[in-house]
Amino acid sequence: MRYLFIILIISISHASCGLLQERAKETTSHEPVVIVANGSGTGPAFRIELTPGSSFYYPLMAFWLEDMDGNYIQTLYVARSVATGIFRFGESKGNKWVEAPKRAPQTLPYWAHKRGIRASDGLYMPEPQNPVADAYTGATPVTAFILEARADSALKGSFRVLMEINQNWDWNQYWHNNRFPGDSNYAMSAQPAIVYEALIETGTGEEPVMMEPAGHSHWSGSSGELFTDISTLTTALEIAGSVKVSIKR
Repeated sequence: MRYLFIILIISISHASCGLLQERAKETTSHEPVVIVANGSGTGPAFRIELTPGSSFYYPLMAFWLEDMDGNYIQTLYVARSVATGIFRFGESKGNKWVEAPKRAPQTLPYWAHKRGIRASDGLYMPEPQNPVADAYTGATPVTAFILEARADSALKGSFRVLMEINQNWDWNQYWHNNRFPGDSNYAMSAQPAIVYEALIETGTGEEPVMMEPAGHSHWSGSSGELFTDISTLTTALEIAGSVKVSIKR
């Protein structure tokens, strides 16, 4: 059974390569969609522009704010499936996947641990009975997008904007399908989520700041550690082509 599982993963991985190439063409041929989050916030208004990279294919992501000491301030946006714990492909029934609750700690573990809210099963991922508020959520982007989100309240001095982004089944030679035998969370993830960051100063102008990779998250989501060595990552670094952050005055 174990070998059949490995063969299945390899087949899915090969099929995904073709899908990624087709998806890359689609995502660069459309105007960016606009996502609005927390419109009632009274703090600074952020504009985050993401241009897809060559490996962009329905990734899940979150954006949030931290102070300069790395303390979590608030979430700006998180994909609705992560925010609610209910995924479009939550479980298999018969011959098709259906929407259902699913526990996936490997999805965005750095954001989840920073947020610091433990679910009833001990995981730091939102669950259906205690989801992230609707104001901070939205559908998973399928193309280039612009996120317009407000902070809850005023911010002073310097702070950081962070993004965590993840895409399933993106195996490579290092993050291969038998690297952690028996780890079912890793088996659904492959290359771990990537964390990007940008330093923002409230007194500066509206010039956009590029978000840069800061590291990757834990491969199965068992901790909130950030691993700064990203030399083993390949296509995961090509999910996002560029991400720019600016404050609207």
